[in-house]
Amino acid sequence: MNAPPSARPAPPPFEGEAPAREHADFLAAQDPVDVAAAGWMVRRQDGLAPEEELAFQAWLAQTPAHRAAIARLAGTWQGLDRLSAAQVAALQPRPPVRASGRPQAARPRWLPLAAMAGLACAMVAGWMGWSHWQAQPVYSQHFATARGQQMEVQLPDGSRLVLDTATRAEVTLYRQRREVRLPQGQALFTVQHDAGKPFDVLAGPVRVTVVGTRFSVRNTGAGLGADDVRVTVQEGRVRVAPIDPTAAGQPVLLGPGEAIAAGTDGTLRPPADAAPANAMLWREGRVNFENTPLAQAVAEFERYGPTRLRLRDPAVAAMRINGSFDLRQLGAFTRALPQVLPVQLQAHDGTTEIAPR
Repeated sequence: MNAPPSARPAPPPFEGEAPAREHADFLAAQDPVDVAAAGWMVRRQDGLAPEEELAFQAWLAQTPAHRAAIARLAGTWQGLDRLSAAQVAALQPRPPVRASGRPQAARPRWLPLAAMAGLACAMVAGWMGWSHWQAQPVYSQHFATARGQQMEVQLPDGSRLVLDTATRAEVTLYRQRREVRLPQGQALFTVQHDAGKPFDVLAGPVRVTVVGTRFSVRNTGAGLGADDVRVTVQEGRVRVAPIDPTAAGQPVLLGPGEAIAAGTDGTLRPPADAAPANAMLWREGRVNFENTPLAQAVAEFERYGPTRLRLRDPAVAAMRINGSFDLRQLGAFTRALPQVLPVQLQAHDGTTEIAPR
């Protein structure tokens, strides 16, 4: 199945709805088993992921007709290796010319001994064109917020994103699926229901899949849960799974009021009950610290703007703090520290060290 490029038909362009309909009509006229076999053959040439290989083996095992179709099409495709470019071209239908000089409607002139080769060319080339057309995004946009900024984004499908400070989101909508990559930051997602177009959020090592719901994803690398990706569901249900299929742990289904965290290797921790309102506090510019190390609390404020607070003593950095604070009121947080912890504030050249008392 490795015919040279010169002997293989180039995939036809799929640049509009008409070619897509033509391809769909063509496939509808073929044997469904042959169509499925052609699809698997093309996908295998590009390489199958482990889960795809399992699906292919399961398809083969369903009936001897599936194995026979693959063998028949594979043998035909291998036979194309021995054909020249001119011979391959001769397999394609050519429109005869009327006496007026205008071409008549195209009618296939398949060579009898090469009929299956012609069908293989048409099916595989058509399938490749169809796959290429389906893979083209209908909408693609990158969004980013600066430090201390938040942004609300309305997507063409009716879904809505709210991006927190220092957040990047890469949105791509396809004809049959929707995808958002969150390489950094925190976002609230309100997903428009569409059962035919799953909505995936890829954050660090995890994939969050939904159909219609409201949830938040945090992948900040700093502040609260610095080493985790955290998913909190407010409404509906989401499926959280490692992107790497070899990672430990099974996919987890979360419902309203549930949250889960994943480590940098994609390992999922047990789901935990959560107060979604707390996970959404950043929308109001607030944060709750619950037995939080002081270093993490300062880092959380640092995400929204320069604090000029310094922690040189590891023992002070490890002190635990509780309370609800306004992320826009750094001064109030700083002044509260000596009242709730055994620390003192020492000014040094424009910075403030939080030192032990």
